[in-house]
Amino acid sequence: MLRLSGLFLAIATCTIAVAAQGISIGATAENFSLPDVDGKIHSFESLTGKKGTVVIWLSAQCPVVKAYKDRINQIAEEFQGKGINFIGINSNSTEDLNWIKSNIAEFGYKFPVLIDKGNVLADKWGATVTPEVYFFDTKNTLLYHGAIDNDRSGKNITHQYLRTAFEEALSGRPVTRTKANAFGCTIKRVAE
Repeated sequence: MLRLSGLFLAIATCTIAVAAQGISIGATAENFSLPDVDGKIHSFESLTGKKGTVVIWLSAQCPVVKAYKDRINQIAEEFQGKGINFIGINSNSTEDLNWIKSNIAEFGYKFPVLIDKGNVLADKWGATVTPEVYFFDTKNTLLYHGAIDNDRSGKNITHQYLRTAFEEALSGRPVTRTKANAFGCTIKRVAE
């Protein structure tokens, strides 16, 4: 009996480790299709930018996302003008569709926010918190994954990870910092 429970624990641990890996730097994102808040289906390929694409996990209830909303909108507006498109993803099983829809209007997002019902994409990519960003080049290769910057309050920013990755990629240089630990509210998964 003890061996059997140990075997189940080992299998569960392996499953968690595989799920936590997600998409790696240098890997190519597979196309996916998800509905927006109005039910219209969008594919990743149809929303990619001419110079790159950011997929950002968002939440209607997370105070960290609320603290970042102006910075998210500012960087999205600035870099959409330079050919980098933004795609928002909401994977929280605890957030009602109407709540998400009103949140998008309140926060003023000027990019599509898609609904990842059942957190399938979040699980596949290994997204764990909101906000969490994935920046892809024009070939859908992952260049950067993690935090937007190093300060949730916005008052003491010393490292602008995402902006630096954009500037390096747009100038044809390699992205020097490919990862920074994302912080925020955990994605509320269906299994929780």
